[in-house]
Amino acid sequence: MFFSRLVFASLTVFCLTAFSFEAAQLPNDEVEALRDIAKILGKRDWNFSVDPCSGELGWADLNPVEGQENAVKCNCSFSNDTICHVVSIILKAQNLQGTLPADLGRFPFLQEIDLTRNYLNGTIPPEWGSTQLVNISLMGNRLTGPIPKELGNISTLANITVEFNKLSGELPQELGNLSRIERMLLTSNNFTGQLPPTFAKLTTLQDFRIGDNQFIGQIPDFIQNWTNLEKLVIQGSGLSGPIPSGIRLLGSITDLRISDLSNGTEVPFPTLSNMKNLKTLILRSCNIVGQLPDFLGEMTKLKNLDLSFNKLTGDIPRTFSGAVKTDYIYLTGNMLTGVVPDWILQKGENVDLSYNNFTTHSSCQERTVNLFGSSSMNNVSTTVSCLRSNHCPKNFYSFHINCGGKEAVINGKTYEDDTDSGGPSRFYQSRTNWAFSSTGNFMDDDRPTDSFTWTNTAKPGTSALYTDARLSPISLTYYGFCMGNGNYTVSLHFAEIMFTDDNTYNSLGRRIFDIYIQGKRVQKDFNLGVEAGGAGKAVKNFAAIVTNQTLEIRFYWNGKGTTAIPSRGVYGPLISAISVNPDFVPPSENGSSISAGTVVGIVVAVVAIIFVVLGVLWWKGCLRRKDTMNQDLKGLDLQTGSFTLKQIKAATNNFDPANKIGEGGFGPVFKGLLSDGTIIAVKQLSSKSKQGNREFVNEIGMISALQHPHLVKLYGCCIEGNQLLLVYEYMENNSLARALFGPEEHQLNLDWSTRHKICVGIARGLAFLHEESRLKIVHRDIKATNVLLDKYLNSKISDFGLAKLDEEENTHISTRVAGTFGYMAPEYAMRGYLTDKADVYSFGIVALEIVSGRCNTSNRSNMKEECFYLLDWACVLKEKGNLLELVDPKLGKNYNKEQVMTMINVALLCTNVSPVVRPAMSSVVSMLEGKASVQNLALDTSVSNDEMRIKAMRKHFQDSIEHSTSESLTQSMALDGPWTGSSTSAKDLYPISLGSDYWESRN
Repeated sequence: MFFSRLVFASLTVFCLTAFSFEAAQLPNDEVEALRDIAKILGKRDWNFSVDPCSGELGWADLNPVEGQENAVKCNCSFSNDTICHVVSIILKAQNLQGTLPADLGRFPFLQEIDLTRNYLNGTIPPEWGSTQLVNISLMGNRLTGPIPKELGNISTLANITVEFNKLSGELPQELGNLSRIERMLLTSNNFTGQLPPTFAKLTTLQDFRIGDNQFIGQIPDFIQNWTNLEKLVIQGSGLSGPIPSGIRLLGSITDLRISDLSNGTEVPFPTLSNMKNLKTLILRSCNIVGQLPDFLGEMTKLKNLDLSFNKLTGDIPRTFSGAVKTDYIYLTGNMLTGVVPDWILQKGENVDLSYNNFTTHSSCQERTVNLFGSSSMNNVSTTVSCLRSNHCPKNFYSFHINCGGKEAVINGKTYEDDTDSGGPSRFYQSRTNWAFSSTGNFMDDDRPTDSFTWTNTAKPGTSALYTDARLSPISLTYYGFCMGNGNYTVSLHFAEIMFTDDNTYNSLGRRIFDIYIQGKRVQKDFNLGVEAGGAGKAVKNFAAIVTNQTLEIRFYWNGKGTTAIPSRGVYGPLISAISVNPDFVPPSENGSSISAGTVVGIVVAVVAIIFVVLGVLWWKGCLRRKDTMNQDLKGLDLQTGSFTLKQIKAATNNFDPANKIGEGGFGPVFKGLLSDGTIIAVKQLSSKSKQGNREFVNEIGMISALQHPHLVKLYGCCIEGNQLLLVYEYMENNSLARALFGPEEHQLNLDWSTRHKICVGIARGLAFLHEESRLKIVHRDIKATNVLLDKYLNSKISDFGLAKLDEEENTHISTRVAGTFGYMAPEYAMRGYLTDKADVYSFGIVALEIVSGRCNTSNRSNMKEECFYLLDWACVLKEKGNLLELVDPKLGKNYNKEQVMTMINVALLCTNVSPVVRPAMSSVVSMLEGKASVQNLALDTSVSNDEMRIKAMRKHFQDSIEHSTSESLTQSMALDGPWTGSSTSAKDLYPISLGSDYWESRN
């Protein structure tokens, strides 16, 4: 196999180096190449006072720690052992923070580049395609962009490992030309599209992994060609079933993992009888129906079997007893029937049969066999038979658990001890009214035994709730039993305590899982690190209805996220604490001793008082406003957490004016600090606002349904009395407008790569809104102030108060045009004709601003003055062939000319007067990423028609300005500068004030 040959070659090279360095030396050109690479990678400890092939410490790792190898290896057998050449550069876990060096061709004999687990960013250089590399390993970095098609030219390449990065785009067809490839590891990136049909030629493949991506289409039939395959991993990849029947031809495979297929098509159990060497078989959440096949019992080498969360039926066959030597068996969440075989109960190993329909079994756990919910009695009983809820001494109305930790008292609430060691098929029941069930073992880790609880050692002094946590590889379920029926609030406390919050590879882990309450998925792809703002804390609140005295909270790993950072086997659900409280006043434990007459008298008096109070409130108009608010909220399905007014007041110091950071059409916006340390931005609906409710509620409804890395995150809302509040993530670097052309002291020095990243991020966010979201949404007010920047300068689109649902219609004629002059598409501004192409136009304007560093329209001291328009200037420069004059002078010559020209031409294409010509945002993303060419529309030398239309549009707005009141300006469209929102926008969160002579000083 590849690695055995590579190790042998490395040892040979090391020996050649060790015994020859006294006479042989590295040529000066390769020494200089190493100097350049050191600067690019950020490698600062190489000692160039000695020959890099000398075997000196720093160049040769004599006693390497596994996973932290740090060496430059040479072959010194050239020219009668007088010349050395670099053949391998291995820099693992060095926390390098640079980029990948492009010119590896300066090392003519280089075979291996291994930069595993660092903090490198940037893209994979296409220049690597001209090398003779055998091994490329870039696992665990921050790399972005597509895999260059040029890598398909490396005829010698045997291994490409790019797992756990942020690479994107479709896999290039050219990779199908890698005639010697043995390992292709692509897990945990953002790859899209289908697997290229050229991959059918990769018959030398032995290890292929594509989990945690966004591929589309079915698992391709051509995998049957990979007859040398030993390991295949397709978990949470985006691909759909069925599993191809040709998979039976892969007789050499020892490790097969397929899970979480994207469609719901039911398929029979695949024929795998030819796979005699299987050691690991995972077919989880694959919609497999039918009975367990007999051939599973004939797989004598099988150690791990996971068929959980399918629709398997029937008895466990007798032949299945051949699996008695299997270490782990997971049949959780199926519909198996019959009697649980004695050999399973006596096996003494880890078996999980929970959630099936076996004949009644009174125990929830027997030895290491999890039998919770496994009985057919569950279908006719309102409770799980093995729980004590069948014999409840009383009803409980709350419970609080310090998951994985000892008992702790927080804010007067006692969080119970949860220090049970857990296990791969473990059910545990507390002494009070809760229990947990854990399924799965951590695979591929180096630990002799799995740990299902974890202690935070990185941040001493952390709150007791966030010091410890419980974790699970697949599924972790908490239960509350003997609960009084009614409505409850479930508060889930999360803290990432296994990743760091620094600039090292230890911070690059991504923990992603699904959350279920009462069997309903309430959060898909919950990204703990993102929600917690890195290695911080997050609290999510959910509503739950208890009808059968049992509350179920489940966390499920859906194959997403990293699995090997900071080390292999780190993944799966993690929970720090659970708090469940009633939304009602629980009845007294001792009952009531008040007489019936007294009760009637109290009721009559209370009703009378209520009528008097309601009358007064109605007379003062309070209830009428509340009725309006309730009407606005009717039918709204919020997908967010909820906050109490008390929490918001505490976070903002009772809306202290010192915390006020903006004022918009809805009212003030405040910066706040939650009790767990999370910084938030709170939009408060003003009691004087008469136009806010409809748009504000519209914003809640839509943002709550949207989750995307390039959309501003809505943490939750507060709807209490006449208060309507939105709680957003706080964006540390303010808005794009302030970064580019705000007051000088607030501007950011954005280099070209950052600007390009920001622009691509905006495009991805819009592509999601237009094409990928379940809802089809037109934003209507894309502009630089509505693009916010987080602490890593990632762009996120804000302000959905003006967003309009497309509702399966092609166009809209809007009688209420809302947007910002200078960014509005002509057809929308003039005729109210609204499609997603209006957003495309606005994006084009923003792209020009990013390139030029200046605003689309100049600031005006007098509304009747002639305005400067960036778009006009760009069109003139295009016609003259001088588009590079548009580039921000701050960049100097430090920019990628090809990317700049692409971005400008894409912007001009997006701002075409005809909406038909403008591309879809998904096409814009492809063009900006260099995966598609830009349509080159020749400018018409007689542009009178366009000019007339644009002049008419400008006159339309000028007239509107002169005849509109300030109130109407606030309510409909922002016309006093591109940094003024027409509703609560980024300006409300991060106000911008530019001097009237700002642009004049730049010219």
